[in-house]
Parts: sequence; structure tokens; C-alpha cells
Amino acid sequence: MSIDWTALGQVVVAGLIVGAGLPALFALGLRLVAGTGDDRPATGRTTEPTGPVVIARPSPLRMVGALLCFGTVVGAVAAGIVFIASGGH
Repeated sequence: MSIDWTALGQVVVAGLIVGAGLPALFALGLRLVAGTGDDRPATGRTTEPTGPVVIARPSPLRMVGALLCFGTVVGAVAAGIVFIASGGH
């Protein structure tokens, strides 16, 4: 019995891209779209702030980056569904 190392390598790379790469890309998109306010308590502070927490909106460049991340993830999911629905060959 022989192992096809090329095929094994392709499966491992595909698994890493789909299994770790797409979730990481989605997380990056979420981070880019998140506000940029500083909501950490000051050093030595033990109570929550009493006033409203102001969170700045993301810049247009960050929004474009987030949309690219989300679009890539949605495209990969759609391509996977089409591939499986067409017979997976």
C-alpha cells in the first residue's frame, strides 16, 4: 500500500485554508468593522464608567477591508455549495 503524498498535501492545504483561513478572515472582517473606541477601564479603577461610552465609527478604508473579507468568505461558501451540489467532481 502506497501513500500518495501529493494528494495528502493538497488535502492538508485545503483543510488549513477552509478550516482556519476562512474563519480567521471572517474574524479580521469583524475586527475591521468594530468601533475604535477605548472601552478599557483606567489602571486601578474598580467600577464601570458612569457616562456613555463613545465608540467611533470605522473609517471608510476599514469598511472596504471588512467588505472584502466578508465577500471572500461568502464567495468561498457559495463556491463550496455549488461544487457539492454539482456532484463534487
